[in-house]
Amino acid sequence: MFSTRRSPSHGMAARYNQGSMSQPSVVAQGYDAVYEVMPRSPTFLSLWKEHAAGQDYPDAFSHISFITLEDLRHLAGALRLSEGSTFADLACGMGGPGLWVARETGARLVGVDFSRVAVARAAERAEAAGLNSVAWFQSGSFAETGLKTASMDAAMSVDALQYAPDKRAAIREFARLVRPGGRLAFFAFELDPERSRDLPIIGEDPVDDYRPLLKEASFRVLTYEQTPHWHQRLLAAYGGVIEAQQALRREMGEVATAAMLSEMTVTLQREIYRGRVFALAERR
Repeated sequence: MFSTRRSPSHGMAARYNQGSMSQPSVVAQGYDAVYEVMPRSPTFLSLWKEHAAGQDYPDAFSHISFITLEDLRHLAGALRLSEGSTFADLACGMGGPGLWVARETGARLVGVDFSRVAVARAAERAEAAGLNSVAWFQSGSFAETGLKTASMDAAMSVDALQYAPDKRAAIREFARLVRPGGRLAFFAFELDPERSRDLPIIGEDPVDDYRPLLKEASFRVLTYEQTPHWHQRLLAAYGGVIEAQQALRREMGEVATAAMLSEMTVTLQREIYRGRVFALAERR
């Protein structure tokens, strides 16, 4: 979602476009800036809870995606995790949804994210929730997680896969790290290829249906369904943030606010999304 530049051609999880994680990029710095200050912004937290997460979503596991508590319960049940299982959360951000799943299921969590600030925040939240003995976080990308082959009983991702620069490589990485018989569950936005094809924020392969890529990577698709009211929620959340930009600049600073506004503005102007899906697949 975020870039330190004002141009709308850089955005969320364009962080995954960076070739080397050892050298901080402009985009990664934008993510770091947002994750550094967002937890201390009452305006952003209030807007996001009202329009995106829902009023019943637990504050201790807050996020900057569109997953609701109902969504999260659905995802956790679909993964079929239990105490002693291990699962990965890719593009985990500050770890909220993955930590909730770990707490509810008793499973061990490995979170992966490009932003080093997000990884640090996720570790802090794990400790605050009493989950630091079962949750670990590390830097990595969709295509290069750093996790061992067939080391996960399951994997998840929330509203981030559409930004992977190479979606095919990302799903191949899911297939590599999930053991045969294990499950992958994710929420992701489907892209309108014509409206989004020239936007670097979503890579060079805008995907309007993830099922062919899942099947190609040896997953058996169990569920693929549109989530309700996604478009209204996106308009309300992004529109609310844009309208509150003056308050956000005071609370979050110019760099973090500009990073959010650039992505949200171009998303609304170009209408790049055609759907938001929940997908569940089993590794063959």
